[in-house]
Order: sequence, then C-alpha cells, then structure tokens
Amino acid sequence: YTTTFGLQVEVIEPAVKGTLNVLKACVEAKVKRVVVVSSRGAVAFNPRWPVGQIKDEACWSDKEHCAATKNWYCLSKTEAESEAFEFAKSSGIDVVTVCPSLILGPLLQPAINASSLALVRLLKGGFYFYHAYICFCTTPPRHLVASLSKKHDIFSCGILFNPNSVRISCRCAEGYDTLEEKIRMIVEFKVRMIVDVRDVAEALLLVYEKAEAEGRYICMAHLTNPRDLVDKLRSIFPQYDYPKRFIEGGEEDILSSEKLQRLGWSYRPLEETLVDSIESYKKAGILD
Repeated sequence: YTTTFGLQVEVIEPAVKGTLNVLKACVEAKVKRVVVVSSRGAVAFNPRWPVGQIKDEACWSDKEHCAATKNWYCLSKTEAESEAFEFAKSSGIDVVTVCPSLILGPLLQPAINASSLALVRLLKGGFYFYHAYICFCTTPPRHLVASLSKKHDIFSCGILFNPNSVRISCRCAEGYDTLEEKIRMIVEFKVRMIVDVRDVAEALLLVYEKAEAEGRYICMAHLTNPRDLVDKLRSIFPQYDYPKRFIEGGEEDILSSEKLQRLGWSYRPLEETLVDSIESYKKAGILD
C-alpha cells in the first residue's frame, strides 16, 4: 500500500462503512432515530470559514483541506458524518449527530486512551501534544521542530502520527534518555476545548429523547490553555511533576455548543472533571 491508500483502507473506509452498516441495520429493525457520535474534527477544519468567527454546526471540515494536510482522522469523521446524513435522506431514518471536543473524565476501561493520555502526560511532565486536538494537527508543526532542534541539541526529530494519537520520536548525540530529560518539561501552548465524558453521555441521551432535536450538535464545555490547566492542576494535586515551559502553538478556532445548550444540555465544572479523571487514573494504576 501507499501511505495514502493504506490510511484510506485502515481509517476512512471503516469509519464510513461501519457507520452505514449500523444505519442499515437500524432501518431493518425499524429504529426511528439514530444518534451518531461524530467529532469536533468534522467541524473545525475549514479554511474558508471567516477568520475570527465562532464555528457552529453550519461549519463542516473541508474534505479537500483534510486530505491535503493528511489529516486522515478528521477526514474520516467528516466523511462518516456526511454519509450518515445522506443515508438519512434516502432512507427516511432520523439521524442526529453529536460532535464532542477533547473528552476527559473517569475511565471505564483499565487502559489509558488517547484523550486521557493528554492529561496524564501533563501530570508526568512529559512531552505533550494534542490528541483530538492532539490528533487534529497531522502536519508536523515546523515552529516546534525548529525550536526544539535549536534549543535542545536534537540530532534528528521525527513526528509520527496515527489517527488516534501523536507520538514524538527524537534522537540526539547524547542519547534518547538525555534528550527526554532535557525537553520533558516543554508543552505546546494552545487553547484546549474540553468536555466531560459523562456530559457527552447526557448529550447523547438528550438528543435521542428530545423530539425537537435535529441535525448536528457541537458538544464542548470548557476553553482553557495548558498553562492555566497546569496551574489549576497544581493547586489541586501539587505532588505531580508538571511542565515548566510552554511553546506558542498558534491560534485555535473556537467552537460553540450554544445549540446543544438551548436544547437543555448543561455541563459540570472543569475542576470536577479533572479531579474525577485523575482519581480514576490513580485507581487504575496509571499514575504509578
């Protein structure tokens, strides 16, 4: 496979075909409404959207832009959601979608997932990038590579991406461990949009049950940036080894969940999400 073809087979086709298979089964079972969990990634990446204008449900990620920037995760989410609505038109089934931002909160599973890994790495002072955020920026951030190469004696730096996480692979003349020790306290400074997994569940139930629910719903609760997030975390859990430096990561588009709130949705305080998340990580042994 070429890289593009492999990602098409491994990421995009399963997202689209999986969604359509479920919708076809729902039609056969005479289900009246289906709620599809999409992503902020299907909303945020549209270079033609007016600069500075808050993005709402009318904004769709541009498929050509996603493909050109090799943003396969967001392309898969955009394709799957748009195909779901097309299927709804032809079949008559009622489809409603929810597009969450970065999801945090208590874990159900024993292993860490990519979204929660973003928070875990902050607690461990590790080299931290964004998933879902995090997974949205699949073009290597040159300003970051240049900064690290200049300031931290990097011999080579490769930024490896997959649809669900971002991994940094670096090497320097002094060895892997030395480099990690040098740059482990650096975090890219960029706004994060966070929502609690329990509030996402409430949103799914709400749009399923409310007869007036229709179309798309952005599900985003809190705007924060890594520095403020670290300050808040340190005030609650001072024992962890937090990052000390922040590299500017550029501006981030802002989304609005006003439509979902008009339907009756509300969300819990960010501090509750952070505390419950970290307590669940501790219980699972993830922070040991």
